[in-house]
Amino acid sequence: MVTQSSVEKFLDDLSSGNPTPGGGSAAAIMGAMGAALVSMVCNVTIGKKGYEEVEAEMRAILHDSEKVRRRLTAMVPEDIAAFDSILAGYKMPKATDDEKAARAAAIQAGLRRATEVPLDCARACAAVIALSRRASEHGYLNVISDGGIGVLAGFVGLRSAALNVYINAPALKDRAFAEKATADLEKLVAHCAVETEAIYKIVRDKLG
Repeated sequence: MVTQSSVEKFLDDLSSGNPTPGGGSAAAIMGAMGAALVSMVCNVTIGKKGYEEVEAEMRAILHDSEKVRRRLTAMVPEDIAAFDSILAGYKMPKATDDEKAARAAAIQAGLRRATEVPLDCARACAAVIALSRRASEHGYLNVISDGGIGVLAGFVGLRSAALNVYINAPALKDRAFAEKATADLEKLVAHCAVETEAIYKIVRDKLG
């Protein structure tokens, strides 16, 4: 499993000539890193003297950030499987009309999955951004910079996932699905761009 390898091994695999893991896996890992940083802010704040009033909120954030971190981590093998299914489709025989039809259907199924997974990843990264706001607003001041780094990692993950949607959606024959996926994504990116800057400012202002 890619997610059970060392960071060094993952980076070596990412830099290799193999198509997977690729940008989709990197996007999910970046989002998961953002979620992990949100969790860290919560864990440090919980039990800290002077932060008793926000402890329940921080525990709630921690529950959600760990949930989304697990989801994003699971998207790494999902992204690899989606891309591999496209490659498998292209390798199918095409000598007869039936074989050509089966091959085309397999490729389209793979492309749809390779669009759905990064779209899900983008949505999960948006959740990281929302959680980072709450952690940055209420977290222990001495680790608040990590909340800011968490939101940036979440946004980088989101925009990276978006590129994988943009590269696969145009090849889909189901244009209604492709166009809706792209439109939904563009709204999400626009909203999260504004939100990320706002959260970054919250953190920066707290740092003096």
